[in-house]
Amino acid sequence: MKNRFTRRDFIKSSAVLGGGVLLSPVSGVMTRPVENLRLGVIGTGSRGTGLMRLMKQLGSIEVVACADIIPFRLQEGLAVAPGAKGYASFESLLEDRRVEAVVIATPFITHDEIAIAALDAGKHIYCEKTMAKGIPEIQSVADKAKSSNLIFQTGHQYHSSPLYNRVREIIRSGYLGEVTAFECQWNRNGDWRRPVPDPKWERLINWRMYREYSGGLVAELCSHQIDFINWVTDSHPEQITGFGGIDHWKDGRETYDNVHMLFRYPSGLDASFTCTTTNGFEDYQIKILGEKGTIILDYSTAILYSEDREAAEKGLVDGVSGATLKAWARGEGAPIEAPSNDPTLNALQQFHASVTEGAPVISDIRTGATTAKCVQMSLDAMYENRIVHWKDYPELTFT
Repeated sequence: MKNRFTRRDFIKSSAVLGGGVLLSPVSGVMTRPVENLRLGVIGTGSRGTGLMRLMKQLGSIEVVACADIIPFRLQEGLAVAPGAKGYASFESLLEDRRVEAVVIATPFITHDEIAIAALDAGKHIYCEKTMAKGIPEIQSVADKAKSSNLIFQTGHQYHSSPLYNRVREIIRSGYLGEVTAFECQWNRNGDWRRPVPDPKWERLINWRMYREYSGGLVAELCSHQIDFINWVTDSHPEQITGFGGIDHWKDGRETYDNVHMLFRYPSGLDASFTCTTTNGFEDYQIKILGEKGTIILDYSTAILYSEDREAAEKGLVDGVSGATLKAWARGEGAPIEAPSNDPTLNALQQFHASVTEGAPVISDIRTGATTAKCVQMSLDAMYENRIVHWKDYPELTFT
């Protein structure tokens, strides 16, 4: 159970931040036909400023305000958007009437309170993953978003990737046959820390290392892959188990430096997730195992391998990848063709279109909340060394 005073205290003393085709307006969503969207960025650390640089490429989003309580972080944000006004708190930014929408790129623990305050202030929201920490907090954000008549987009940007959308189409078409397993990894070789110019900033800058504020590797990395599988299958796991530990970086951190999880879906599908900080071999990868073929997917490429050796021997041309199947007889894969734009850039474009044109929200409150629940269940399973069941947690509602 989360200590509300501690969380509020942290907010006051910590850093405060095409795949789907956009066709029709969303009924009931208030929009305004303008060229530029006036936006405030809450949290100007590495992710917040990274998003701001992408917005500059778009030319259709104007950052008019930034908020961060760490002074040098705020200055870093203002250096990217020199015309913006700086605020030492998110509350002050939300009072700025020029701000029509906000990006929330703050520590995980703060997302729900800031999101609810932003919706109360009438601001559209792009909320970085993971959406919220804790089941009651997830539901509170969902309730507020659904009653607000405002756009709420979660930062699972692969929903916006043309390549990931193409892979999803292939899987859902049945081309791979029955998909029985997903094997996911996100491996890095490094301590995953951010530099701290003064020890007093340690817990504020390296909040990812502390359980009270963070979901660690599960929330910050694995959540993207969890979200992808839920999205592809239009489902969620019924059971989760896993383990991890602080086995290498014994530097005072509280969140694990390696995690290993197993999900079981109602259809019988199994999904595994591995994330380490001591070996970066093959980095990020999702392996999709079907009875007729395999797809290996990374950030920007996807390779298809066929199980059909007979077709390969005949040298047929595959209608999905356009490749000659002789390559598969040699154990080679065929690339899946799709644009490889930066999915975060695509996600920001789609957020702009949702706010200004009423286009559908691609990564919405429902998918974001479902993934956030999976993250909380995964943390419970690892920290409590048990199998957790979806049915034993409160069912999320979106009405």
